[in-house]
Amino acid sequence: MVVALRDCPARLVPAGTKIMIPKDTFVTITQDLGGNYTIVINGNMARVDGTDADALGLKAEILKFDLTEDNVILESQVWQALKSIFDPEIPVNLVDLGLIYNVVIDQENHSVHIEMTLTAAGCGMGPVLVSDVKYRTSKVPNVESVEVDLVFSPTWNREMMSDEAKLETGMFF
Repeated sequence: MVVALRDCPARLVPAGTKIMIPKDTFVTITQDLGGNYTIVINGNMARVDGTDADALGLKAEILKFDLTEDNVILESQVWQALKSIFDPEIPVNLVDLGLIYNVVIDQENHSVHIEMTLTAAGCGMGPVLVSDVKYRTSKVPNVESVEVDLVFSPTWNREMMSDEAKLETGMFF
């Protein structure tokens, strides 16, 4: 059990609803996976992004991006942010799992549109993963808005995974 050292943003599991954990609130950390933390607060499960881990007395994950000229959004930085998001049940990032289908950047509106899927259409963590994608992508320099579409065509399969992800999960055969 830890005490929140400052107000800390979190998302309820599995709905993804944003909440604020008030400073001095006791929480129980139940899982530390992929740089994010699953906690229990007042009988509810919630997820704290690793970038806010310092609020729980832990080392915060710092997303570092080089500054860009001319207020442009660099696609490489969007992919860097996406690779920092891990599936809550599998210690592999969403990009290597093959869950990110498309990234479209609108420089004029400083927005990013992402199409992604889940390993299973009925995955209860979908709203949390979508929230993770929005949150981390919004940390990229010059991004003002992020839209995420959850799609199920084509249907995800293990062939969409990188070789590294297949090795990590024992699915390389």
